Amino acid sequence: MAKVEIYTTPTCPYCHAAKALLADKGVDYTEITVLDPALREAMTARANGRRTVPQIFIGTTHVGGYDDMAALDRQGGLDPLLAQ
Repeated sequence: MAKVEIYTTPTCPYCHAAKALLADKGVDYTEITVLDPALREAMTARANGRRTVPQIFIGTTHVGGYDDMAALDRQGGLDPLLAQ
């Protein structure tokens, strides 16, 4: 299984949805809460300037946010990426 990292904030509904989708698939992930400005800046740099949460990384691939991951799942591309 690929390493999954998800940048979140505690009150973000899209973050909760992303974590639920990963949990439904039985995927372990590392959650990085970006309430600390330094962590948000690190996320923004890693996510090519995107400042919104969640930002999801699977292996070396920046998937994007929840909508991006859900669309990838609907297209059948999420499971192969997770299986890397």
